[in-house]
Amino acid sequence: MIVMKKYFKNIWQEILSPKNWLQQLNTRKGFFSWTIVLFTLKTILAYGADFNWLHVSDPLQIFLMLINPIGFTMIIFGFALFIKPKQLYYGAIMLLNLAMTGLLYLNVIYFREFSDFMSVNTILGYKSVNQGGKAAGAIAFGIHDILFWIDIIILIGLFVVRKIRFDEHVLKRLQPFKIVTIGVFIFMANLLLADFNRPQLLVRQFDREYMVKYLGIGPFTIYDAINTYQTSQIRKTATPSELTAVQNYIKKNYAAINPKFYGKAKGKNVIVIHLESFQQMSIDRKINGQEVTPFLNSLYHSKSTIAFDNFFNQVGQGKTSDAENMLETSTFGLPQGSLFTKLGDDQTFQAMPAILNQREGYSSAVFHGNMGSFWNRSTVYKRMGYQNWISGDYFDITGKKATSWGLKDKLLFHNSVPYLERLQQPFYAKFLTVTNHTPFTLDKQDQDANFQTSNTGSKLVDNYFVTNHYLDQSVKEFFAYLKKSGLYKNTAVVLYGDHYGISNTDASYLASLLGKNAEDWNDLDNANLQRVPLIVHIPGMKNGYIDHTYGGEIDVAPTLEHLLGISTKRYIQFGQDLLSKNHKQIVAFRNKDWITPTYASLSGRIWNTKTGQEITTPSKTLQAKADKIQTYVNKKLAMSDNLNQKNLLKFYNPKDFKAVDADYDYSQEATIKRLKKQNKKLGTKSTSLFAKNGNKSTLSDYVTDAPEVDDETTDTTRLLPRNADDWSNDE
Repeated sequence: MIVMKKYFKNIWQEILSPKNWLQQLNTRKGFFSWTIVLFTLKTILAYGADFNWLHVSDPLQIFLMLINPIGFTMIIFGFALFIKPKQLYYGAIMLLNLAMTGLLYLNVIYFREFSDFMSVNTILGYKSVNQGGKAAGAIAFGIHDILFWIDIIILIGLFVVRKIRFDEHVLKRLQPFKIVTIGVFIFMANLLLADFNRPQLLVRQFDREYMVKYLGIGPFTIYDAINTYQTSQIRKTATPSELTAVQNYIKKNYAAINPKFYGKAKGKNVIVIHLESFQQMSIDRKINGQEVTPFLNSLYHSKSTIAFDNFFNQVGQGKTSDAENMLETSTFGLPQGSLFTKLGDDQTFQAMPAILNQREGYSSAVFHGNMGSFWNRSTVYKRMGYQNWISGDYFDITGKKATSWGLKDKLLFHNSVPYLERLQQPFYAKFLTVTNHTPFTLDKQDQDANFQTSNTGSKLVDNYFVTNHYLDQSVKEFFAYLKKSGLYKNTAVVLYGDHYGISNTDASYLASLLGKNAEDWNDLDNANLQRVPLIVHIPGMKNGYIDHTYGGEIDVAPTLEHLLGISTKRYIQFGQDLLSKNHKQIVAFRNKDWITPTYASLSGRIWNTKTGQEITTPSKTLQAKADKIQTYVNKKLAMSDNLNQKNLLKFYNPKDFKAVDADYDYSQEATIKRLKKQNKKLGTKSTSLFAKNGNKSTLSDYVTDAPEVDDETTDTTRLLPRNADDWSNDE
């Protein structure tokens, strides 16, 4: 004990005691060490005071957040240690400190305005930095901002008054190398632990906040710069002739309209309801004699509905963002990562909101109960032409109003009314639900006491049907509002599942519910579980039915456009109208597997989709047929990838389509002001529901049994700002 006491006393006297600070600053090694310490401290200040502690949620995340500035800063500043001339050495340290502080501070002021971190494209483009037309004078400065610069000011002052003098002694030959090596070791340990806590962090490119939380501002910026450079190099090779090849492919594979359904929904509002993680197998499913989703079942079987029971998700690593991209643009996601995050900052889109606006005068909005920065949506939606983006930043998500994934679905629909009712009709609106998300947890107060879920032996699977049931109730309440407010009769509602809810790992627990043996569960069973609902409900239509056509998310846009009476011939879309008699029933998965009404190819093995059996020795005729389909699938995916990765749409100007001006201000204040101004400017010509209701809100028409609807605002939230398709269960 005496030895330990003496040891710590020596540490204080020789290193930590303020009387030794100046002495340490007058050595090269000491000056280097203090700049590392000071920069780390102001980085942690930014994390806490401005970045909301990056919403860390477990001890490992806290540890990583606190150490992530150290290793990287040691590496960057460490290069100065190799400089022998004293003036150059100290000058390099100060310039590196100034540059990294500047990068940190730019992110601080950017985050205050946009709740996001600066990408390289944003840094390089003034228009992107000045989103929404904010003048520099309007930037919000904090009282603590001086602390980001005080160390540099003090150090310069100490040099001026000669309290710090240039150290003539250079470091020993191997010492700079040793110090940089320690920095590399710390950074690599940081990266290893980050990947352990968040697998595929770099591959899938999670929300920018995740990258900063795990690796820090500097590594995030460098990683983003590398991706930006790689993308720009690929795009430099793009030529108009490549677009011509894509156009020829699209023309060759165009599926003609079906006159029986063309224009069935012409002029109607369109509401797309994104059923998070919802699979087709839940439709018409009964558990303990009770329907899991009675309301969705009623829509599914309605004569005002065209429903598809062989409709597959086709997402890749981008999960929900891939589904959105296919829905809006009829192009595939990328082979790796998310198109939204990898390419979205400067991608040219010809997407549904812009097409409907320019062809038929539709206004547009997206509603979601999570943060606006996820999947880079705040940037991508602008480039797609969405006029309004109503994210979790608009809503009260405190207390029990939110799960860890965002505002609960009943509250999302209810609380969106003040914005929805002010949209000019016709409008195109999308609702992204979140409550039915893994691990499918729901407060007891939100659960239907009369609904008893399954007992499969998997808590995850059993909870899945509980949140299915809650989602069903949420949609039912919303439909009741649409009818009571008068929107229903003039609104087509499209409901679709974005991707699977139960992964292949847990799928075998479903076997008994699906009438199968868990021991016989195979790859084809997993592929069949990739079916998700597509329900197109058009009030007034009387010839609705359940369509058994095989198709996927890539086909939604042309199908919907034809129902709205909009020809798709002029657009680059890889999907085909599901209602067309020329529709090819080949569903291409992102990994190049495929499925048809008769056969499937999964990991190179052929299956009979009718019998459910693997064909281990296919005949020459069957193999030739499979090879032909594989060639078709490979080319389709390759054409889409080439179009997106090289941004070939920048060369294409279809008739009556103008490039989207992405200068939208998505802040709540600006959105409210804009919507009110539109109604006031149009006066009696306003077509918004608000105007048609005598300039009175229709919120009173909305009836919800959500127990949290009247809860007071608190200072805590359960929302964890993370990627909405993060499949880990540890947070």
